[in-house]
Amino acid sequence: MQLVIKLFLILFLVSCSSTKFNKVRLGAPPVIIYKTIDDYNNKVPIMLSKDNSRIVAYPHPRDVFYNGLLAYPTKLDSGYLFDNMGINTNTVYININLDVYSKYNSAPTLSKLDSLIIDFSPFLEMYNCGNRYLVNEIADLNKLIKEGFKNCECLVKN
Repeated sequence: MQLVIKLFLILFLVSCSSTKFNKVRLGAPPVIIYKTIDDYNNKVPIMLSKDNSRIVAYPHPRDVFYNGLLAYPTKLDSGYLFDNMGINTNTVYININLDVYSKYNSAPTLSKLDSLIIDFSPFLEMYNCGNRYLVNEIADLNKLIKEGFKNCECLVKN
C-alpha cells in the first residue's frame, strides 16, 4: 500500500513540473497593456528611478528580441499596445530604433542613454492584467479592452 502511495505522489509531482506550470509559479511577467502619448512603438525602452533622476535598467542590444523577433509591442484594438519588452511605469523611451539598437555590439553609456531620452512621461494609460502565461491569444487581450480592463490594475491614467 505504501508503494502505491509513493508512486502516486511521484506521478503527481512529475505532472506538476511542466514548463508552463513552473513559469506561472515562479513569477511570470505581467500582461501590460498601454497607450503612449506619441508613437514610440519602434523605440528602445529604458527604466528610470521613481524620481526620474537616474537610469536603473536598460537592455543589452541582444535583449531587444522576443521569441526571436524584435520586441515591438503587439498592436491591439482601440490604439492599445501589448508589451513585449518588460516595461513599467518608470519606463521612458530613447531616440534609437530597436532595429538599429539590436545591431550595436554593446549598450551606449549611461550619459549617452540619458541624452537620448525622448519623453519623461510617455504613457497615457497602462494596465497590469495579470500573468502573461495565462493569456492565450490576442483575442483575450482585446476582450479585456472591450470590457474596460475589468479585473486589471490601473497603473497610469492621464
